[in-house]
Amino acid sequence: MNIFDLPTVLSDGEVFETLIPDHGVLIERIISCGQVTPENQWYDQGRDEWVILLQGQAEISWEDGRMQKLNAGDWLLIPAHERHQVTYTSSDPPCIWLAVHARLGSME
Repeated sequence: MNIFDLPTVLSDGEVFETLIPDHGVLIERIISCGQVTPENQWYDQGRDEWVILLQGQAEISWEDGRMQKLNAGDWLLIPAHERHQVTYTSSDPPCIWLAVHARLGSME
């Protein structure tokens, strides 16, 4: 497999592909093609998420008003229960994310 190989037809929804089964750490590839989190919904995950944008451009917003624009190569550590939304993803090229969900703790 190649992390940059895309499905022949991209669906209307985001594509979540588990790369390594979840045995305490979940590693997945996410493909976004213009999808965003619905306006009144928030991700509120039970584990920390380290995510890197491998391709495309995106924007993440937090409930407290912070916002982060991402370009290819940019990464974030989102602590567990830090409510956030994806507010923009490019469609040309599609976004390819690599996400690691685990109890990672602070990286400071």
